[in-house]
Amino acid sequence: MEFHVITLFPELFAAANWPGMVGRALKAGLIKIEAHALREHGLGNYRQVDDTPYGGGSGMLLRPEPLFAAIEGVLGAHPGLWRVLLTPQGEPLEQSMVRELSARRPGLLLVAGRYEGVDERVRTQADQEISIGDYVLSGGELPAMMLIEAVARLVPGVLGNPQSLSEESFADGLLEYPHYTRPEEFRGMRVPEVLLSGDHQKIHAWRKAEALKRTARRRPDLLKRRRP
Repeated sequence: MEFHVITLFPELFAAANWPGMVGRALKAGLIKIEAHALREHGLGNYRQVDDTPYGGGSGMLLRPEPLFAAIEGVLGAHPGLWRVLLTPQGEPLEQSMVRELSARRPGLLLVAGRYEGVDERVRTQADQEISIGDYVLSGGELPAMMLIEAVARLVPGVLGNPQSLSEESFADGLLEYPHYTRPEEFRGMRVPEVLLSGDHQKIHAWRKAEALKRTARRRPDLLKRRRP
């Protein structure tokens, strides 16, 4: 699967900067990450990409000409990409959306904004607008990285144990159950006896009950949205 990112900071997406699972997937050729420098499409001798907003106001906006040119250039070389604009005004990123994005082939084109945002006309070039949460960052590069990792994990072959996908938080609309490893007792805190029993049916029931309890305590909103 391919991930293409239009950004003012393409060096952030170099293969050497991706550790762990994503780095291994890159080396194995399971995914491809390519950054495209917006500045290459800047205007004039100084490669200008931003300007002041009409009507006044603080901050700068990314101009439409460089972004349109960058998007059209990437799509010309890589047709069929699903175009995503990363913006605080987009749909909240959730695991169900991540699953849908992982099925988009040949891949995704991510537009990482900067400054106060983008000229409104740029939105006409997006198939989808996505937000990673109700807060504001200086740009869309970090959200793009988060989205890439979330989607890449679902690409076949990327995870060593695909079964783990079905047991993670949000996989079943719930937060994940508690996990324990050695030692059996640490500073007076013991591993629950059921996990030491070897009875897989009881372990499964315990984990489901704990996931429900944890979700009810920490994210009751998930239970309200969860399908029965």
